[in-house]
Formats: sequence, C-alpha cells, structure tokens
Amino acid sequence: MGMSDFVEYLSEVFVEFGPITSRKMFGGYGIYHDGLMFGLVADEQLYLKVDAESKPEFLERGLEPFRFEMKGKVGEMSYHAAPEAIFDDPALAREWAVRGFEAALRAKKPKPRK
Repeated sequence: MGMSDFVEYLSEVFVEFGPITSRKMFGGYGIYHDGLMFGLVADEQLYLKVDAESKPEFLERGLEPFRFEMKGKVGEMSYHAAPEAIFDDPALAREWAVRGFEAALRAKKPKPRK
C-alpha cells in the first residue's frame, strides 16, 4: 500500500464522517474536512488533532503523540495516533474524526480575552 493509497483508503474509513481531502506536507499528508486540518498521516500512521479538552481520551488509551525530529531536537505536535479499531468500524471512525475536527475548530476560534 503506497502512501497515497493509505490516504485514499481514509476516505472509506471516514465514510460516515464525511468527505475528506488531503494535502502533502512535511513528508506526510494533512487530512482535511471542511477546509480544516483534523488529521495527519506520517509513515502510514494516522494521527488526529488533539487539544487540552480531548487529549485525555487519547492518553488513557495509550495513543502516542506525533513526534518529529528537527535540528536534533524531538518536537511534538498536537496530534495523537488514532486508535487501530477505527479502521474496522466506520461509526467509531466517525466518533474519533469528530473528536479531531472539534479540536481543530476550537483551535481556530479566537481565544476570549481575559
């Protein structure tokens, strides 16, 4: 399965969530819905957007953050691995996609000034 095949396959995985698009980026792909990036694919692994609100759900399932190396330092992005189970369960996939998408929506909103 080539990289783009995996990305194309995600359209089937997220069939209940809705249409997704992908864009090539830093050695992987950004996964978008309604113009918002809610997922990323690197090394045939799907990661979903997280924020403070949704991160605990990922952590309690042991879903690792996306890490990358840059200038000898390891960085983490606010994306965590998607659960394997979503690949066999479109309803579950929709649930997790919504989780990622909602985090992306919250990130987009301007923070209220205190």
